[in-house]
Amino acid sequence: MKLKAIYPGTFDPITNGHLDIIKRACKMFDTIIVAVANNKSKNSMFNLEKRVEMVKIATQNMPKIEVKEFNSLLVNFAKKEKAKIIIRGLRAVSDFEYELQMSYANQSLDNSIETIFLMPTLNNAFISSSIVRNILAYNGDISHLVPKEIEKILKEKNVYSN
Repeated sequence: MKLKAIYPGTFDPITNGHLDIIKRACKMFDTIIVAVANNKSKNSMFNLEKRVEMVKIATQNMPKIEVKEFNSLLVNFAKKEKAKIIIRGLRAVSDFEYELQMSYANQSLDNSIETIFLMPTLNNAFISSSIVRNILAYNGDISHLVPKEIEKILKEKNVYSN
């Protein structure tokens, strides 16, 4: 039986912290769908198409990865994709409280889907898309926070300028 998991997020933009979780999950699962959320409640820096493109670029050398967008309940998307496991990253205790609530909510909707939590390695534990966006807003150096290919895209978009 092939093990398929979903790693959902907005990935606005994808960071080295996200890639850390993805690479480690590749050791556990046969297929990982990186599910890029079309979350209308978040004010994203990039539109959905650009975020999907960046995730595809960042994961292009990872054969176990499929990148897909979704705009439904995560459990419905998981059911449609025949995935029984949701991967979530935890950086801090505050992440755990939110993710635990989401896990319970998902389980209440479909108790056949499990959630597993992975912590990034220590050197990536502080990285979030919000931190990257905040540093970018002040023309700070993000080269250690995002993949090189993504940094190029951010520079080409002139995100570095105020």
